[in-house]
Amino acid sequence: MADVIIDLRSDTVTRPSAGMREAMMAAEVGDDVFGDDPTVIELERRVAQLLGHEAALFAPSGTMANQICLQTLVPPTYELLCDVGAHIVTYELAAAAAFGGISTRTWTPGGSTLDLELIESLVMPEGFRAAVTRAIAVEQTYGRDGGTVIAYDSLAALRRIADRAGVALHCDGARIWHASVATGVPLDAYGALFDTMSVCLSKGLGAPVGSVLVSSAENIERARLIRKRMGGGMRQVGILAAAGLYALEHNLPRLDLDHAKARRLASALAQYGVCDPATVETNMVMLDLREAAFDGPSLARAASAEGILCAAVGPRTLRLIPHLDVDDDGIDRAIEVFSTLLK
Repeated sequence: MADVIIDLRSDTVTRPSAGMREAMMAAEVGDDVFGDDPTVIELERRVAQLLGHEAALFAPSGTMANQICLQTLVPPTYELLCDVGAHIVTYELAAAAAFGGISTRTWTPGGSTLDLELIESLVMPEGFRAAVTRAIAVEQTYGRDGGTVIAYDSLAALRRIADRAGVALHCDGARIWHASVATGVPLDAYGALFDTMSVCLSKGLGAPVGSVLVSSAENIERARLIRKRMGGGMRQVGILAAAGLYALEHNLPRLDLDHAKARRLASALAQYGVCDPATVETNMVMLDLREAAFDGPSLARAASAEGILCAAVGPRTLRLIPHLDVDDDGIDRAIEVFSTLLK
């Protein structure tokens, strides 16, 4: 393997910067289970404010944050509707069923374009001897489409559908920051559409760990108990919350730079017929290798030998994600390596 490693597997691979580490070392801490860690309290206040919600709760992971949200909205044996490719049913190991006793039903095809008529038709009301729908979940940005953004108007229409049906709306907003930067839609405008949201501090923002869920004050009180039940009660966790606060202040404002890197990478590789720059909306580039000599795993191995790490997310699909630890020289090197391999 080459000496210099450029890691494009995910924007979760970033390392805390010197400034972030200093903030973590200086963090004032308490006991979060007792609710008296001041840095955690400030992080929760800040995220709730950004998203226009009453309250927030810090969680160790995005999966836990999502599952806590679902359990506040959907009682055991009731139903959640979501996209067939949604993270909560694809990558969370059936946690909704295992921990919440929640039944899930999905719509197809998956993607960032919502078939609103179809979704509304799937909602199951009381009285039909079937699992009753209590919530609908969407993912913003939509990961399996390469970080594409669900249009705000579609989300607003989905909110109206949920209101008519009397069901709740959850957003897996792990990368909601990217959607806001890409579209200019304020974070609190997105937040106003959802009963619960989860947001990630380590996907693109550079924090080492942690997600935050937001909702009403009443829901967050219930969520705190669910977090404890799931093993998420934490003690002097202000050292991690400090990283999240640093990320919001210093790394959120620079996400457009990662979007620009992704567009430059896609534009350079488009000549090989493996991507369309017009589809790159945020910080992900998906390489479609159906017409290429390489499949996904073999191209990932060949790139790795040249010092470029990337993720095969399907037999003929490779994902590249620029982030704050990959500079312009790193993008240049990635373009050089993939151009050589794909010619």
